[in-house]
Amino acid sequence: MRLVRLRLQNFRQHLDTTLEFERGLTGIIGPNGAGKSTILEAIIWALFGAHAARGGSDTIRALRAPARAPVRVELEFELAGHRYRVLRGLTTAELYLDGADAPVANSVRAVTEMVGRRLGMTRDEFAHTYFTGQKELALMQNLSAPDRGKFLSRVLGYERLRLAQHAAEERRKALTAELVGVRSALPDADALTRELAEARAARDRAAAEVTAAEAAVTAATTAHEAIAPRWAAVQAARETRERIARAIAGVEGELVGQAAASARLATEQAAAVEAVGALAPLRPRLDALPDVRARTEAQRTLRDGATRRRAIDEQRALLEADATALRAEQARLAAAAAAEVALTPQLEAAREALAEVEREVERLRTGWVRDRQDVDAQLRALRAQYLEVRDQRDRIVALGDASPCPTCTRPLGSHLADVVQVLESQMAALESNGTYFRQRAAELEPMPAALATQEAARRSQGEGLAALERARVEAQGAARQHRGVAQELATKTALLATLEGERRLLPEGYDAAGHELLEAELAALLQLERDAARLVARAERLPALEREAEGLEAGRRELEARREAWRAEATALQLPADGDATLQAAYEAARLEVLEAQQRAAAARLARETAAAEVDRATAALEASEVQRAHAARLEAERRLHEELVRVYGDLRTDLNAAMRPELSEIASGLISDLTDARYTELDLDDKYRIQLLEEGVPKPVISGGEEDLAFLVLRLAVSQMIADRAGQRFSLLVLDEVFGSLDDVRRQAVVSLLRSMEDRFEQVIVITHIDGVKDGLDRVITVGVDPRTGAARVATSTRGTADAEAFDGLAALAAVPS
Repeated sequence: MRLVRLRLQNFRQHLDTTLEFERGLTGIIGPNGAGKSTILEAIIWALFGAHAARGGSDTIRALRAPARAPVRVELEFELAGHRYRVLRGLTTAELYLDGADAPVANSVRAVTEMVGRRLGMTRDEFAHTYFTGQKELALMQNLSAPDRGKFLSRVLGYERLRLAQHAAEERRKALTAELVGVRSALPDADALTRELAEARAARDRAAAEVTAAEAAVTAATTAHEAIAPRWAAVQAARETRERIARAIAGVEGELVGQAAASARLATEQAAAVEAVGALAPLRPRLDALPDVRARTEAQRTLRDGATRRRAIDEQRALLEADATALRAEQARLAAAAAAEVALTPQLEAAREALAEVEREVERLRTGWVRDRQDVDAQLRALRAQYLEVRDQRDRIVALGDASPCPTCTRPLGSHLADVVQVLESQMAALESNGTYFRQRAAELEPMPAALATQEAARRSQGEGLAALERARVEAQGAARQHRGVAQELATKTALLATLEGERRLLPEGYDAAGHELLEAELAALLQLERDAARLVARAERLPALEREAEGLEAGRRELEARREAWRAEATALQLPADGDATLQAAYEAARLEVLEAQQRAAAARLARETAAAEVDRATAALEASEVQRAHAARLEAERRLHEELVRVYGDLRTDLNAAMRPELSEIASGLISDLTDARYTELDLDDKYRIQLLEEGVPKPVISGGEEDLAFLVLRLAVSQMIADRAGQRFSLLVLDEVFGSLDDVRRQAVVSLLRSMEDRFEQVIVITHIDGVKDGLDRVITVGVDPRTGAARVATSTRGTADAEAFDGLAALAAVPS
């Protein structure tokens, strides 16, 4: 893996920083808190996401970043012949391959997973492989020998074997518990076999009983079928006799009905003959009915005309009174309606004057409200800033020299007083501004005099306009009433003319007394007409009644003949000689025998089915028992397999840990020999992971603190080499973070020379340090400082021997400004 380019936007101390990485030995130099380690954190964050950064998302955003400014890290790197570009924000991520315009992954999870697959490492493996820091070396130095072995095993990934062994052991325990449960639930196989044999024997006995019962059913059915025809003949004769008796009773009932009908016909025939005699004297009187009806209708028409004439006269009187009143109202409303025309221009002028005053009121009120809101907003903002600065000062004072810097989070140390003084100056300025704005708020509290004057003018104009509008509404109402009165007057005048024309057309000459006599005569003749109609209807039915009487007589004779025939058939009917009772007893006995035999057969079949079900149950139980035994066998095999896995994982961990020490010793020996110019030819780890240096082949019993630091640095580089070899990646990148702190100047230069001499092994080496003295041995130097004006990190790049050395030294001086 080789880094190409890194850009940080609003990431911790870096508002907008771009770094170009080249091959060779590069140093990132600057004071503590300037943002050097933040560069390494940004690289890991770009590759592996939020869980790779210190703190949460709210701590990643730069404190001085503009509102809504995005947090973004862009990283370009080369890996296995391809160039990758990662763009990652707080909630977004994209991964581009070989300069393509479209991303190959475009979500936080997808980018993180694809980067992990391409690198072949997890976040921890990546950090342990390519990054080596002073804290990690100090940790190894302070660990006991056994803990040092565990640390190296965990860094090299051997801890996964312990986790796998633990998982296999947990599975073995679960299988053992499940196996105990399955075996405890297994039934006795011999008992199940005995149950199956007993069930089969019961099924055979039930089958024999079914055969015997079915034979008994056949015999009883044969005996029943022998007597059934004789009993059927007796039943048929009895049913025929009962049918004949019912038929005779029905005929006799019909004869009774016909006798009643004949009596009714005789009565109706007598009434018809009487009606024929009563019709003769009525006909001369009915001849005068048409003349009386015509004269009565004429009188009725004259009566209706007289009644309508009286109604018209009454309606005309009412209409003429209404017309007189409407004419008076019309004259009164005409003057009031004329005032509407004069009020219109006055209203327009009043509305325009009111609108002008309202615009001036709105302008004055808007300015007043805006000034008050501005003052309130300034007061709230100043109050919030004052509380924030005061809390920050109180926290810093409470923590003392150990308080973190508000800009870079490093301890303030000797700069505590300066920072507190700056914060108190800010508080004093905020208090002064607050006093001014409170006075301004008090000035703006009452309504301005100009606004009050305009408000009074608006009320006066509004009242005058309201009075004009009321007068106009009254005039408009009078005009509408005037039009309504005119329309109503025209309607009533037209109705009077219509009624007068209708009255002239009404007939005259009505005689009330003569009309009353005619009505009485007509009523008597109409009643006589109705009586004659009833008599005619009776007389006209006489022929029909005679024919109906003849039909009833013929029906009576036919019914009597049928009754005699049924009686003859009943006399000729013969019943069996042995009688009904004896034959019925024999038939019932045979039928009951058949039913009992069928019940015994059904009970036998039910017993056979129950026995068969018991056989099936016993068979299923035996088969289920075999399935459970097979399951127990499989569980036992899997339990033994996981038991073997637990042993194999343990042996493998032991073998790997045993092989780890010689391999680490071999790689570290080559590095220590190069670093010390073959003074120390070998670095050995004993079985307790204690470090031993060999000077010209001779073990050195005591080593100095600097030599021990150098030994742990070499050992850590050897671990990174082993991790990279196992991941299948070329170990082309190495990042060292503050590893010079405990080395003297000679050892520092020796480490730099060693790293330069190992270019064939480490294509790209990045050294992060606050020690300025090592820069002369580096190919490129990236200086990180703090801009005193903005508090943000500033970066400058210099190549050894270039013409911009003076500018580089100037930025280095800027970097020395405390944060």
